[in-house]
Amino acid sequence: MSKVTSSAPSQRMLRVGEQVRAAITQVLQRGEVRDDLLEKTVISVSEVRMSPDLKMATAYVTPLGLADHEGVIAALNRNAKFIRGRIGGQLRQMKYMPEVRFRDDTSFDNYRKIDALLRSPEVRRDLEEPDASTDDKPE
Repeated sequence: MSKVTSSAPSQRMLRVGEQVRAAITQVLQRGEVRDDLLEKTVISVSEVRMSPDLKMATAYVTPLGLADHEGVIAALNRNAKFIRGRIGGQLRQMKYMPEVRFRDDTSFDNYRKIDALLRSPEVRRDLEEPDASTDDKPE
């Protein structure tokens, strides 16, 4: 008998992901990571996606006020084992402590592109109400 699986995350994956996100945020806010680049950068952790077995956590982060995110993402991934150790105290209920990896959150860029498209003259013209003089009324 085959097991039906869905691609959507389970409630448990979502709940644990939110707990991991809060724990990572606290570690970064307290400045526990001793890295020059990370100490002087404000980092927003927007989402943490957990693997189905809860052993892998992918944290989507955005360094605020920097144009180049690659250096910050690399620094976070270099310090991932240290961060994993620091979040352990807040996630004692878990059987296994998840391995953390960091990725650049590009969703804000996507939102900005969509907003720019919606504000473009071509789309605005299509969204406007037609004039009364151009209505297709039978004569």
